[in-house]
Amino acid sequence: MDNVDLNVLRQVAAWRLDGRGVVLATITRTWGSAPRPVGSLVAVRDDGQIAGSVSGGCIEDDLIAKVREGSLMRTRPELLSYGVGAEEATRFGLPCGGTLELMLEPLSDASQIEALLARLDRGERVQRELDLATGAVTLSRPTGAADVLQLTATQLITPHGPQWRLLVIGAGQMTQYLANMALGLDYQVLICDPREEYADSFAVPGTELTREMPDDVVTRFAPDGHTAVVALTHDPKLDDLALMEALKSPAFYIGAIGSRVNQAKRKARLAEHFDVTPAQLARLHGPVGLNIGARTPPEIALAILAHMTAERYGVRLGAP
Repeated sequence: MDNVDLNVLRQVAAWRLDGRGVVLATITRTWGSAPRPVGSLVAVRDDGQIAGSVSGGCIEDDLIAKVREGSLMRTRPELLSYGVGAEEATRFGLPCGGTLELMLEPLSDASQIEALLARLDRGERVQRELDLATGAVTLSRPTGAADVLQLTATQLITPHGPQWRLLVIGAGQMTQYLANMALGLDYQVLICDPREEYADSFAVPGTELTREMPDDVVTRFAPDGHTAVVALTHDPKLDDLALMEALKSPAFYIGAIGSRVNQAKRKARLAEHFDVTPAQLARLHGPVGLNIGARTPPEIALAILAHMTAERYGVRLGAP
């Protein structure tokens, strides 16, 4: 869930606290190109005020008009489609021939918006299950790491919270900056450091800290294609344990701090003692991050997240 949609939920909660009626609209399907992806939210208040966006503005204008004429304030969830033909597509700001489908949900206490926000504020990933017959909502913890919206004849299931995960080995000063920046990019952040002298003083709200050994943490974390693992301790006994497991996983980004000389030594150790193959070693980014001339901890954290972002979107940049 991106920050735009999170802000929609916060606005919805504020409106409901004021006693206003609200309809929440979720994009459930698109055909052809669409201005916003499936799962995006827009909310309309009972007087026509709007939060969020699902198009260039024309669909929002139509929703506002429907609210003001009294045709949008439904009693249960219903589907609404826009832009079937070229004329409609042009009118509603969609590409010619495109179609966008919305689930319109009148909100009530059973919608559990406030409970959802409380869990999101704790950095949790949440699955929201909407019963299309009653409008009642159930919240649960998703079992997959890259959840997708699901629409059936009886339910709308939507994922909320960070869809990308970051595991950092080491709770030093640089991790403070990296964790805070990663939270701003909607990562779920887990910090691993069994060393008391570091873990005792580490505190970044919204992250989780564990003192388990790194190899056990990586195994439990089960890195997938939406996961990054970054080793920052400078201690081979810790970093190597994490890397030997991470390099055998589908994680989209694996990096370790250290010079090129230390990187060569690290790869030799991993190959000799931990049975890591040359193909797996080739996935290791080290020195970690883009070469932007970074020197200070926040600059290095920025370089790491910039490289992670490039890898996420398949942009191949020169390695440092």
